[in-house]
Amino acid sequence: MIIYNVTSNIDETIHDEWLVWIKEHIPQVLATGKFEKATLTKVLVEEDMGGVTYSVQYKAFSREALDAFYKENAPAFRSEISKKFGDKMLAFRTELEILDEYSVAFK
Repeated sequence: MIIYNVTSNIDETIHDEWLVWIKEHIPQVLATGKFEKATLTKVLVEEDMGGVTYSVQYKAFSREALDAFYKENAPAFRSEISKKFGDKMLAFRTELEILDEYSVAFK
C-alpha cells in the first residue's frame, strides 16, 4: 500500500482561506477513485520560514492507482492550486510505502 503525502507550508495571510479550501479539495481528490482515504494533519514543529504547515496523507488503492492519478488528475489539481495561492503556499510531495501496520487494544 502506498501513501501519497503532500506537505504544505501556508503563509499566515492566506491560512484561513487555505484551510477552508483544503477541506473542499480533499473530497475532490478522493472522488478521483484513486485513493481509499485521506488524513489531514497539522505539523506541530514551527518552521524557521514561518507560516503554518500541514500534511495530507492519501492512502492509494495501489501503485497503479497512484500512477494513474499522476497522469490523469495531478496536473489539473496542481495548476488550480498554483493559480489560487501562488507563492503564498509551498508544497512538497513524498511517497511512503506501508510495510506493516500495528495497533493495540487495552481492556
